Amino acid sequence: MSTVEKMPETILQFGAGRFLRAFVDRFVQNANDQGHAVGRVVVVQSTPGRRADLINEQPDGYHVLVRGYDEGKLYERTEHVQSIARALVAQDCWSQVLEAARLPSLRYIVTNATEAGYDLDAGDRLDSAPPASMPGKLTRVLWERFQAGEAPVVVLPCELIEGNASKLLAIVTALARDWLLPTQFAEWLSLECQWLNNLVDCIVTPVPADVTLPAWDKMPVSAEPFALWAIQRPAGSEPRLFPHPAIHVVDDLTPYYLRKVRILNGLHSAMAAKFRPAGFLTVLEVMSDREALRWLRGLCYEEIVPTIAYRVDNAALFADQTFDRFRNPFLAHKLADIVLNHEAKVKVRLQPTRDEYARLFGRAPRKLCEVLGG
Repeated sequence: MSTVEKMPETILQFGAGRFLRAFVDRFVQNANDQGHAVGRVVVVQSTPGRRADLINEQPDGYHVLVRGYDEGKLYERTEHVQSIARALVAQDCWSQVLEAARLPSLRYIVTNATEAGYDLDAGDRLDSAPPASMPGKLTRVLWERFQAGEAPVVVLPCELIEGNASKLLAIVTALARDWLLPTQFAEWLSLECQWLNNLVDCIVTPVPADVTLPAWDKMPVSAEPFALWAIQRPAGSEPRLFPHPAIHVVDDLTPYYLRKVRILNGLHSAMAAKFRPAGFLTVLEVMSDREALRWLRGLCYEEIVPTIAYRVDNAALFADQTFDRFRNPFLAHKLADIVLNHEAKVKVRLQPTRDEYARLFGRAPRKLCEVLGG
């Protein structure tokens, strides 16, 4: 048995998709490799697909191909990730999910449910097996842990929602109240568990077909060299985290959120809306087309950057870096993937910029209105 296999299960992760596997699970592997003994991850899959089955069928883990420009130099490496212990399908294995919630070794709960992930389901009940919504599942899991008398956990929501942990705590607390759970549970949630507002930033895509990796790996992922996990320091305490070079503890997350969501994610959603109907398939195709790039740069430097520059230092510099990241020749970032859950994304990534621009400058931003339909 390998050293990794001997490590306890310390992280319960709601989400089996590419991003978490190339980001959180890879960072856990990196920290384990550095001797920090963070532990292993139990993945919970809540959406359709065979991801959990594929993870369980690959006891040797999977590979993350890291390629792109890093400080002006082309960079490439392959990382072998073995931090996932097992994967559970919530609909089929809910009792095992609750069993994992009771583990004495559990220290972290991670979520990633997209911008629409905090929506509730009217049918969720305490005895649902499982609740349909992510907040419902999380509330039930935390109640299970509280009842078992186990230690409080650190909750790290990775959704691109400003104040993600604070908002998720409010939702979970309200659900606990609706489900008539005792006030001691609500106090345990807010006073003993640590809910960390954070921002994740790394472009993750499928591995291109022309890349050769071990034939047994059916779950490889591709990521750019850039990676940032900015985590806001809780008032009066330090976050209970594992060490990693990509993790930065900051006093104020707002400027990191604004520049990432409004510039990088905003440009992604705008180019998907504008250029996918015109036949463009990938980000790189957009970046390689003179007219498309001119339009995108106009959107960025004439409408997005001026709107947030008074609140974000070096907004234009971050925009420059973003275009360099978009030019990564190795990332097959499909516009079809970006446009998934598009309606929910634009409410976070584009509409606030349009509204703020109109308020600041007294006129509507032409390109933003073009992609938002008015």
